[in-house]
Amino acid sequence: MTDYVTVTTTTDSTEEAQRLSASAVEARLAACGQVSQPITSTYWWQGKLETATEYRVDFKTRAALAQRLTEHLKSAHSYDTPEVIVTPVLGGNPAYLDWISAETADA
Repeated sequence: MTDYVTVTTTTDSTEEAQRLSASAVEARLAACGQVSQPITSTYWWQGKLETATEYRVDFKTRAALAQRLTEHLKSAHSYDTPEVIVTPVLGGNPAYLDWISAETADA
């Protein structure tokens, strides 16, 4: 199993994306939160096909914190069923990965 993951969520406003990013980083559940804007999402919701503008937030963290970060995002998110997807990091710049470990050590 990898030691690092990227955790992704989406939301409907840049303000909420920035709030989620800041709250996770302040809690040391992620070393970094990156907001991408905007994206267009098409999906089924409550039996209807929907298309919406959303903002993606990618969090860099340790695999050991993925579940805690997921729970944090679910409780802080405005959506009833927020997207929270965990993707393993298979490799990268060792110095950057060490930085992720250092910045999340107090979580």
